[in-house]
Amino acid sequence: MIDHAHDLVCVRDATERLLDAVGKLDNASVTESSRLPGWTRGHVLAHLARNADALVNVLRGRPMYVSAEARDADIERDAPRALDAHLTDVRDSAARFQDTGAAPADWSRTVELRNGVTDTAARVPFRRWVEVELHHVDLGIGYELDDLPEEFTQRETGFLADRFAGHPDVPPTRLSDGTRAWRTGREAGGAQTTVTGSPADLLGWLAGRRDGSALTAVGGPLPALPPL
Repeated sequence: MIDHAHDLVCVRDATERLLDAVGKLDNASVTESSRLPGWTRGHVLAHLARNADALVNVLRGRPMYVSAEARDADIERDAPRALDAHLTDVRDSAARFQDTGAAPADWSRTVELRNGVTDTAARVPFRRWVEVELHHVDLGIGYELDDLPEEFTQRETGFLADRFAGHPDVPPTRLSDGTRAWRTGREAGGAQTTVTGSPADLLGWLAGRRDGSALTAVGGPLPALPPL
C-alpha cells in the first residue's frame, strides 16, 4: 500500500542528501558533464528544480508542463547558473513540493502526468523520490546506485518491472536479487528468461544506468529494454 506521507519524508531526506553533496561543489564543477548524455550537472539540477514545480502542478490539477518544448527550454535556460543559484532553486522548489504535499487532499484521486500518463495522487511523492535519488547518482559526485536506500531500491525495481510488464518487445522475464523476485515482459506462455544479480545491478539495468553486464541471464539472452 502506498503511504504518501511516508514517501514525502523520504523525498525530504533524499533532497537534503543531494543538497549537502552538491553544496561541496564549485561553479566549475556544475558546468562539467553529468552521466546523462548531453547534460551538464547544471542541466540535472535545473531539471530537478523544474520537476518539483511540475509535480506541484500535477497535485493541483494543472498540466505538468506547459509543453515539452517549454520544459526543455526552461532546463537549458537554467543550466548555466552559478552553484548558489542552483542550490537555492532546488531547495525552494523542494519546499514548495513539500508544502503542497502537506495540504489536505484526496490522495486516492487520479492525476495526469506527462504524455497522458495517469496515476493516483498518492504515488506522486514516490515518483519525486525516484527523480531525486536517480538524478543524484546521475550527477557523478560520489553517490552510487549501491548507496541508495534499500527500501527505495526494492520499490523502484518493482515499479520498473511493472512498467515493462506486458510490453510486446520484452520477453517473459523473471528478475531476482537473491532474496526477492519480480516478473516483467510479456505474459509467460513458454520459455522464460531468468535474470539475477545484485539489487543495485538489477535496478541500474532496469533504469538504464547500467548495461547489465554484471547480471546473469538463464533461459535466454539478457532482454533489451525499451527506453523509459
